[in-house]
Amino acid sequence: MTGVVLRRARADDARAAADVWLRSFTAALPSVVRPRTDDEVRDYFRDVVVPSRETWVAEAAGGRIVGVMVLSGPLLSQLYLEPRWRGRGLGDRFVALAKERSPEGLALWTFQVNRPAHRFYERHGFTVAESTDGSGNEEREPDVRYVWRP
Repeated sequence: MTGVVLRRARADDARAAADVWLRSFTAALPSVVRPRTDDEVRDYFRDVVVPSRETWVAEAAGGRIVGVMVLSGPLLSQLYLEPRWRGRGLGDRFVALAKERSPEGLALWTFQVNRPAHRFYERHGFTVAESTDGSGNEEREPDVRYVWRP
């Protein structure tokens, strides 16, 4: 994808990254109830995610943030794209970067209702390791843990 750069997030990217997360979550998971307000999500990105996690952003022409990926060791904890940027290869680039950063393997969680995410991760070699009833997540939404091993 020409014109989009993947780079480490800076402090001043936190709000834009959080807003990508919010728009993407709303578009992809309309039936999942978020336990946090928009402002709480923005505060979390500003105070926790960007300063203390390996946070990457996709920056399009003009400096617009159109994607965010967060790694916590071998856990791919966040991967969200602006809804209109889906299907353009940006997610593929983020996953390739995650595999490069964690060559011994990765794990991630996604909600069971997010079938497009299941197809996407399975296409990238991830396999289901566990399914839960959601009692262990804030949303109380059934989820699936995927793993990738080289």
